[in-house]
Amino acid sequence: MSYLVSIVGRPNVGKSTLFNRLVGKRKAIVHVKSGVTRDRIYGNSEWNGVTFSVVDTGGYNNKMDILDTEIRKQILIAVKESDVILFLIDMKIGLLDVEIEISQILRKYQKSILLIVNKVDNGTYMYHNTDFFRLGFSNYYFISAINGSGTGDMLDGLVEILKELEEKKIMEKGYFPRFSVIGRPNVGKSTLINSFLEKNHHIVTNISGTTRDSLDVFYQKFGYRCILVDTPGVRKRSKISESIDFYSTMRTVKTIEYTDICLLMVDAVRGWESQDRNIFRLVEKNQKGIIIIINKWDLLHVNCSRKKNFEIFIRKNIAPFDNVPILFVSAKNKEGINKIIPIAYHIFKIRKKKLKTNLLNRVMLPIFKINPPTYKKKLIKIKYCTQLPTSTPKFIFFSNYPQYIKESYKRFIENKIRYYFDFRGVPIRIFFRKK
Repeated sequence: MSYLVSIVGRPNVGKSTLFNRLVGKRKAIVHVKSGVTRDRIYGNSEWNGVTFSVVDTGGYNNKMDILDTEIRKQILIAVKESDVILFLIDMKIGLLDVEIEISQILRKYQKSILLIVNKVDNGTYMYHNTDFFRLGFSNYYFISAINGSGTGDMLDGLVEILKELEEKKIMEKGYFPRFSVIGRPNVGKSTLINSFLEKNHHIVTNISGTTRDSLDVFYQKFGYRCILVDTPGVRKRSKISESIDFYSTMRTVKTIEYTDICLLMVDAVRGWESQDRNIFRLVEKNQKGIIIIINKWDLLHVNCSRKKNFEIFIRKNIAPFDNVPILFVSAKNKEGINKIIPIAYHIFKIRKKKLKTNLLNRVMLPIFKINPPTYKKKLIKIKYCTQLPTSTPKFIFFSNYPQYIKESYKRFIENKIRYYFDFRGVPIRIFFRKK
């Protein structure tokens, strides 16, 4: 959270004293003589784990000499930059015409404003002067900047506003999907991300295991915005010889848990190995979308028939969940990589898809009547189905004998759902309950 809070008011109301208290040191000069602060002074503050920047400004008055005109310019610059404004007035002096003028100026900028009634050194003085209510600010606090009285309540209110601003900013930006590039060491994960960004953002060498931590980068091109995550290579347990390798592998596993789509990279030269299948099953277990990317295909110089055979071999190895996009690319030469992000975005949308119950029943129930499941001459009837309200696709089917439905029939149902409703690249879970 990075926000700017400016302290504004007429001369000698205690702006610099409050500034020094917020930043925790005597950075601004404090003097009984008014007008000591002329330039903007910046500092950092923290309250309840929330950090923010504070700016002390010169005193605003309505004189027209050259110096005061320049000070006013500096104040207005600070107000424009700020997210929240602390407008100080002096309880002992009361409300002056210049402060009414300041309040009118501040409202024009449509910022969050806290009215701070300063120099309330004794609680009995709190309501001795109520002129400040004329300013019409709903958020106001009584404090003593010199001894700290009331500043805790003021900071609580300030932090609440900053948190609201942060939530609003997140809502405006929206959620960016996370696409994690995973695979064995040295398959070209960092090279792929560098090719997407068209710059050497991540270190690439021929030494396997160069990347040892998960690295996030923001991608924004061709109308797509997402977070690309480069991960360390996942080694076999027998190959993990150093504690660094162990923790790198665990970070990748953790990354999979917090990602949306996994881009599983495979080395075309080495081929599809058992470790690739293990990583695939890990993604499936975590219910994440997946694309299989065969990298370094340019090194083989093979024909289309071999590519088709390679794809068939992989699909047999990942069955029954074989409805997955398989792309053949060269990350180094940027060949074929332009399809990856659009397909990943499509899978991201599919993963969030919710089917209407009446549509699902209208399509699936006739299929069950034509091809009903059976068990020892018992006719098993599936009477109703619906999609569960979960973050990933899960379906529940109600039957008279759910305990007798075989695994093969579950796969039959899954294949039909994929065929009619396009859940390509997304794991599906199916449950049966007694009607």
